[in-house]
Formats: sequence, structure tokens, C-alpha cells
Amino acid sequence: MSALWRRELIRFIRDRSRLISSVITPILWLVIFGGGLGLSISAATGLNYTQFLLPGIIAQTLLFTAIFLGISVIWDRQFGFMKEILVAPISRVSIFAGKMFGVGTAAIIQGIIVIILGYLIGVPLSLYAVSMAVPLMIIITIGLTCIGLVIASLMTSLESFGTIVTFVNMPMFFLSGALFPVTNLPAWIRWTFYINPLT
Repeated sequence: MSALWRRELIRFIRDRSRLISSVITPILWLVIFGGGLGLSISAATGLNYTQFLLPGIIAQTLLFTAIFLGISVIWDRQFGFMKEILVAPISRVSIFAGKMFGVGTAAIIQGIIVIILGYLIGVPLSLYAVSMAVPLMIIITIGLTCIGLVIASLMTSLESFGTIVTFVNMPMFFLSGALFPVTNLPAWIRWTFYINPLT
């Protein structure tokens, strides 16, 4: 299990494009949305929109990273690595756990990067708030990583995985209240926010 965890983490750290995008994408969301929609949201919530948006961007980072990294299962299957793991004298639970912890660690690292970026652009974050957020991030990441790995284990091609994951990701993100407050929405749509695990 620890070998698979290390392998996933090394792959994440060596992929510079993923590391760069994990910094640039949240900045774009926070600056563009934070600046563009700030006035209308601050009137409804009493918060600066960047403050309101930061938890949503952290959740978005965890969601997209955790689920999309399930694609490593398909890569491993296509290149024969998965077959080698499956014949090794280790349990399937250990294989799944190793992949889950490796992918989950990469997602948590990206989430912490977003917290640091939020602090650097002026969102007031206390040590208490961060200490409350990190355990919640871990729980969210474990759940989302499991979803991504289960979807990937059922798919045979990268294209199929991308289609299904987009179908899962986009509604989960946009119906989570990450971009706008849900309290003023009509009752007929509000229930979708409350059954969404990302909310």
C-alpha cells in the first residue's frame, strides 16, 4: 500500500504542468470571480466575495483533482502495470487504499496551496479556521477519490472516463453553493444543493 501511495505522490510532484495549474487555476477563479461578482454577492452575504468564494474554490480543487486522478487506474491498465499489481501477493483492498491515499494526498496538497493563496491575496484566515478546514478537506478528498477510482475501474478508455467524470463533476460543483449563496434560491431547486455531498 505504501509503495502505491509513494508512486502516486511522485507522479504528482514530477508533473510540473499539474503543479502549475494547481496554482494558476485557483488564482484565476479567485481574482476573476472574486472581482467580477463581488458587489452582488457581498450584498447578499455580508462577506467580501473572495472570502465567500475561497471555501468553494478549495472544494473545487479537491473535487477535480481527486476524481480526475482516478485516470491513473486507466493508464495503469493500458500499460500493463495494473496486471502486475493484481498478481502480486497483496490484497485488493491494499491496492485500492494505496491508490486512494496517493491520489488523496495530491488533492490535499493542492487544497493547502489554495488556502495559502487565499491568505496571500488577503482573505483573513485564522489558525483555528484552517485547523477546522483541513480535517473536513481530508474527509471530502477520501470520498471523492473513492468515487473517481470506482468510476475509473469501470471504464475501459480515457474518453469514456472523461465523459462520465465531467457528467459527475460539473453538476456536483455548480450545485454545491460554491459560487453563490443558496438561501435565496427557489425551493424547487434548493433541495439539489442539500443532497449534494459537496455542499
